[in-house]
Amino acid sequence: MTYHPKSDFMRVMMERGFLADCTDYQGLDEALAGGVVPGYIGFDATAPSLHVGSLIQIMMLRWLQRCGHRPIVLMGGGTTKVGDPSFRSEERPLLSPERIAANIAGIRKVFDGYITFGEAPTDAILVNNDEWLADLNYLDFLREIGRHFSVNRMLSFESVKSRLDREQSLSFLEFNYMILQAYDFLELNRRYGCRLQMGGSDQWGNIVNGVDLTRRVRGVEVFGLTSPLLTTSDGRKMGKSQAGAVWLDAQMLSPYEFWQFWRNTSDADVGRFLKLYTELPVEECERLGALEGAQINEAKIRLANEVTTLCHGAEAAAAAEATAREVFERGGAGEELPTLRLSADALGEGISATQLFVRSGLAKSGKEAKRLIAEGGARINDEPVTDPGRMFDAASLAEPLKLSAGKKRHALVTLEG
Repeated sequence: MTYHPKSDFMRVMMERGFLADCTDYQGLDEALAGGVVPGYIGFDATAPSLHVGSLIQIMMLRWLQRCGHRPIVLMGGGTTKVGDPSFRSEERPLLSPERIAANIAGIRKVFDGYITFGEAPTDAILVNNDEWLADLNYLDFLREIGRHFSVNRMLSFESVKSRLDREQSLSFLEFNYMILQAYDFLELNRRYGCRLQMGGSDQWGNIVNGVDLTRRVRGVEVFGLTSPLLTTSDGRKMGKSQAGAVWLDAQMLSPYEFWQFWRNTSDADVGRFLKLYTELPVEECERLGALEGAQINEAKIRLANEVTTLCHGAEAAAAAEATAREVFERGGAGEELPTLRLSADALGEGISATQLFVRSGLAKSGKEAKRLIAEGGARINDEPVTDPGRMFDAASLAEPLKLSAGKKRHALVTLEG
């Protein structure tokens, strides 16, 4: 890409690695250089929080605001009732309206650390597409909106085509999703003057539909921009760890575990992640990413501190770093480690070493825990565990136990009361 941007936002997107594709580079750049551009990203309410896989989009909204434009956070209260089929092998489970509302309330909290909401021209707003989708008249919608969509073209989009090529069922309910998402852009343009939709590159087809529909119906110039779908250097999908999803809500994943996820970044990913997930100058990101040997570990700590500060605050980041240094450098237990609290009733006559590692989240199953023990990777209070059936009773838990799975994953076990 050789385009030289005039606007701060496009420059940031290109320099820091956010940009995968754009419907009109020059047109969008000129619009951004000419005044405040409201831009949105949609988030379906399929879980009570967002995880790290959504963080690149959240950072795009943050940069949009920092560059003098207006972020619109669109909650998919309506589209969640349908489910996005993009690059999925099966239909999403349908959630109740009550569950969707609870999920939206949880997701809303995530954004407070990243963008400023309010009434000023560049303050963010949060909108729920259920406002306009819930009361649509089906026949009117087909006549006014459906006529602008070619089924032939819809079938050609990779997100749909890949599903059909694998001969996997695609329900009519799901097939409608791309029309509803396109309609969102039209409504946001009508209501808030929105001129830009952003999302991951898996949303390209849906975004192009929205741009096309808004131009056709309203005769206005609007734009789409996508970010790359990130995988780590070892091929894993961003947002997943060995223990599961890396949630952005402190109630679902402790700030220490969040910090540790970033501290465990592969050497090859450090520079790229610093550009995407922090606001350090690009030159500093490149310098830190080029470090080798023991020095790269300090770059990883810088990455973990910067990302955790944005998500959970500076105090949480400092506490996580202090805990990590205590655990790794001085062999302590660390107050911020994830903790399994067992009641005397639940403990009964005792609990096995295998179950301690499963219950604490350091192993997904008894089989995995036994393999960890057999391979010498399990330790309790820094001593190797050799017997998976070794029992621990209330007396064993008079003081907290520190569990370790390998060198980087730790947890505490304590007795309640």
